[in-house]
Amino acid sequence: MRFEELPTPCYVVDKGLLEKNLNILHGVMQRTGCKIVLAQKAFSMYSLYPFIGEYLSGTTASGLYEARLGYEEMGKENHVFSPAYREDEIDEIVSICDHIIFNSFSQLEKFKDKALQAGKKVGLRINPECSTQIGHAIYDPCTPGSRFGVIKEQFRPDLLEGVSGLHFHTLCQQNSDDLETTLRAVEEKFGEWLPKMEWINFGGGHHITREDYDIPQLEACIKRMQEKYGLEVYLEPGEAVALNAGYLVTTVLDTHQNGMDIAILDTSASCHMPDVLEMPYRPPLFNSGEAGEKPYTYRLGGQTCLTGDVIGDYSFDKPLKSGDRLVFGDMAIYTMVKNTTFNGMALPAIAVQDKDGDCQIVHRFGYQDFKMRLA
Repeated sequence: MRFEELPTPCYVVDKGLLEKNLNILHGVMQRTGCKIVLAQKAFSMYSLYPFIGEYLSGTTASGLYEARLGYEEMGKENHVFSPAYREDEIDEIVSICDHIIFNSFSQLEKFKDKALQAGKKVGLRINPECSTQIGHAIYDPCTPGSRFGVIKEQFRPDLLEGVSGLHFHTLCQQNSDDLETTLRAVEEKFGEWLPKMEWINFGGGHHITREDYDIPQLEACIKRMQEKYGLEVYLEPGEAVALNAGYLVTTVLDTHQNGMDIAILDTSASCHMPDVLEMPYRPPLFNSGEAGEKPYTYRLGGQTCLTGDVIGDYSFDKPLKSGDRLVFGDMAIYTMVKNTTFNGMALPAIAVQDKDGDCQIVHRFGYQDFKMRLA
């Protein structure tokens, strides 16, 4: 099947672009000796896990189901962090995860012995209270009142027995200068305990595969922690693995006018690209321009009843008409993992495009996928 023959809406992951990202990440691993694991919260297309596993060290999870997915489908190192673990899930988590990271000393005291008795590596998430983000408080784990990690004031060195590593995660779509700033804060607040650790996890949010990312600075940060404290270094990016490696193909269903031209698509910002509303951001659209840049500007929206189900305003060389196909870029990350069937919207099909341009649909969704979530 060729790209233009795909049904819509459809997520398409370009395997060649995915491989390009994986080669960049693998290069960092080779040059520094660090380990990089896939953060499944951003990209969980498990049909590609065997391929990703050829380049990365494993997976990291936010809870039991992601942990099971990484364990079953990639089968390499399997890390997990949760703000709090459920008692009825912790035994299974311990059985399938290698690194179990706790968010507080109370959680550590409650479950540490189970993990250690099973021979697992135990970690503690710290909060360096060093915000480096601008304008995205919803994604800032260091914001005042954050529920993530132990702050210096609450740190209990007397309870560190059995803890072999520290974990922090403070970044979101950021460059390595922000990592360097964060590391200085980590050393300032928790540096006296780093020599007692075996490993450190830099978390995610590193946009390593972005064109302007400063990889030499990242590698300098990694090597400094290795050489100064003798630590094994982990990174767990999600976005960087599949950044700009996916598309969402959609069809124009109708156009009309209400003070401006409007086009209704068979996809939805609310259901199929929720970060457009949550982040918020304007996703790239091939063969289009900013509003007013080209002769014909349209507000693109979805089929749901939500008034704000709007993807954005885009301009085109020609008027849009029913049946036209539009292709949004960077639609692999935080799309499939966060989509919903709100309003009974059908979920997009999922396809892979190989290096020759051939496409294979790996999953289609239907009415039962909507119904099975209800009762």
